[in-house]
Amino acid sequence: MDLPDIVAASYQRAAGAGFELSSEPEVGWLLASLTAAVPDQGRILELGTGAGVGLAWLVHGLGGRSDVSVLTVDVDPELQALARDGDWPDYVGFRLGDAATLLPELGAFDLVFADAPGGKLHKLANTIAALRPGGALVVDDMDLSRHDDRGLRDALSDVREQLVSHPELVCAELGFSSGVIVAVKRRL
Repeated sequence: MDLPDIVAASYQRAAGAGFELSSEPEVGWLLASLTAAVPDQGRILELGTGAGVGLAWLVHGLGGRSDVSVLTVDVDPELQALARDGDWPDYVGFRLGDAATLLPELGAFDLVFADAPGGKLHKLANTIAALRPGGALVVDDMDLSRHDDRGLRDALSDVREQLVSHPELVCAELGFSSGVIVAVKRRL
C-alpha cells in the first residue's frame, strides 16, 4: 500500500532532521485502523510526538472526522517543533512535557499510543488509568531482540508483564515490525 500523503510528509520531515526513531509503516497501519474505531467525541493520546509520524497515522485513520480530539505529548521541544511544522487539523493539540508526569491531569482516552519512555517505561500505571473502559493502548518497540541494552530489555520485559498480567486488560502480542502489544481495557 502507498503511504498516505500526510504520513509521507511526516517521514520526509523526520528524514530531513535525521530522526530515525519513527514508527514503522506496519505499526502505522495498525494505528490508523484502531483510530478509525474510536467512538464519536473520542479522545486520542500519543505519548512521544517525535517527528510526527505516529501522529500522521492517527490523523489518517480518522479520515475526515473532526469530532475526535488528538493530543500528542513530548518532552523534547525541538522534536515537537519539528512535528508542529506539519499541516495538522484543528483537532490536533500539542503538549510539551514529560508524559509520565502529565498523565494524571490529561483526563481519559479511548486510544493511547505509548511511544516514549514516560508512560511506558515509567509510570505505566498512569497510562493504564488514563484508558476509558473499552479503550485501547498500543505499545510498540517491544521486540527485545532489537535492543542491545540489557537494562532496556529488562524494562521492556517488565512492561510486557505488567500489561499481560493486568486484571483490567485484554492483550494481544503482535510479532511483527518492532513488536507491538495492544491492550484493551475491559468494560466492567
